[in-house]
Amino acid sequence: MNLREEGRLRVLQALYDSAGTSRPDLVRVTGLSRATVSSLVADMIAAGLVCEDNGPAEPENRSMGRPAQPLSLNRSAAYAVGADIGHTHVRVALCDLHGTPVWDQVEVKEVDRAPRETLDLAADLIERALRDCSIPRGRVLGLGVDIASPIRSDGALGAEGIMPGWVGIHPGAELERRTGLAAQLINDANAGAVAEHRYGAGRNTDDMIYVRLSAGIGAGIVTAGRLLLGTGGLAGEIGHLLVAPPGPVCRCGNRGCLETVASPVAIARLLQDSWGRTVTPDDLPRLLAGSNAGALRVLEDTGEAIGRALAGLVTLLNPQTIVIGGDLAATGERLTGPIRSAIARYALPSAVPQVTIVTGELGSSAEVRGAASLVLARAPRSLAMMSGADLIQAPT
Repeated sequence: MNLREEGRLRVLQALYDSAGTSRPDLVRVTGLSRATVSSLVADMIAAGLVCEDNGPAEPENRSMGRPAQPLSLNRSAAYAVGADIGHTHVRVALCDLHGTPVWDQVEVKEVDRAPRETLDLAADLIERALRDCSIPRGRVLGLGVDIASPIRSDGALGAEGIMPGWVGIHPGAELERRTGLAAQLINDANAGAVAEHRYGAGRNTDDMIYVRLSAGIGAGIVTAGRLLLGTGGLAGEIGHLLVAPPGPVCRCGNRGCLETVASPVAIARLLQDSWGRTVTPDDLPRLLAGSNAGALRVLEDTGEAIGRALAGLVTLLNPQTIVIGGDLAATGERLTGPIRSAIARYALPSAVPQVTIVTGELGSSAEVRGAASLVLARAPRSLAMMSGADLIQAPT
C-alpha cells in the first residue's frame, strides 16, 4: 500500500467508524495534514465514495465562521451481502455501506439434513437480490454467512448432533463457488452480537452478551470490544449448559441442556404434553397474546432457566449489557423479568447492579445484518486500495 492509499484508508476508516465527520475532525483523527485531507476528500467525493451531508454544519474556525460540512460514506457506493442459515429458514439481505438492508427476504426451509438444497437456495436468493436491485457484482464487496452451528478454524462446521447433515460441509467455500463472491463465515449468535453491538442495543458498550433464543439457543460474547470465539469456535454455546438434570436428552447427546427446556420448540412440546393436543412454536405468540395461563407459566419458567444459565456468565465475564434476541425476544418483559430476577438471585451480588438486560433493537434481521457487517468492516481497506481509475462511480 503506497502513501496515497494509506491516507485514503485512514480517511475511509474514520468515516466508517463515525458518520457525520467533518474535515477538521478527519485531520484530528487521522493525523494527516489539512491539505492532504482536503485533497483526498475531494478525490473521493468526485469518485462517489464520499458525500457531503446537508445537515447543520459546525464552524471549522469559529473566529472565521467557516462551516465544517459533515461528511459520510456514500451508502450506495458499495454493498455487502448477508446470508442467514438457521435450522428452519434461509434469509438473504443486500446491505449498503451503512449496513442498512436494501433487499431482505426469508424462505422457510428445513435445513438440518439438506445442505446442498439449502446452499442452492441461498445462492438463488443472492442472485435474486442483485438482479432485483440492479447491482453489478463489481459493487459487491463480498458475502457474509452466518449459520446455526459452531464453526471450526478450517471453515468446517462442528455440526455433530446439531446440524447432522452438515458434517464435513464448508458452507463458506460452497457459497463462494456458487456465487463467485468472497465469503466469510460466522456462527449465528455471534453474528447477532456483532450487529447489535454495531447498530443496535449494544452499540454503547464494549462488554455485552447477545443471547439468541430461537430453535437453537446460543450467545455471542463481546468483551473489550472484541468477539470471543474460543479455541474451537464454541464460546457462547449456552444452549448446551446443564440446567435441568437429569432432564430430556438434548440433540448434542447430553441431558438437561438449556435448549431442552427454553427454546420455542421445548416450550411448545411441554404445553402439548400437558394439554394432550398439538401445539407448535407458531402457536406461542397467539397463546401469549391471549394471556393463556399455561403458556405464561411456562414462559416464566423459561426465563428462570435462562437467567440461571446467564448468572454464571455475569459472574465470570462481568458484562455491562445482555441483549435478548431471537424468536422469544418478542415476549418482552414477560421473559426478561424472570431472567433479570434469576440473575439477581444466582450471580455474584456485586456484578448484578452493573448489568442491564434489554431486548434487541434489530429483531429478526440481527443475524443477517451481522453477517453482512463482517464484509463491511473491511470496506475501508477494500475501497482504499482501488486506484483512482477504479474508484466506484456511484450515484450520490
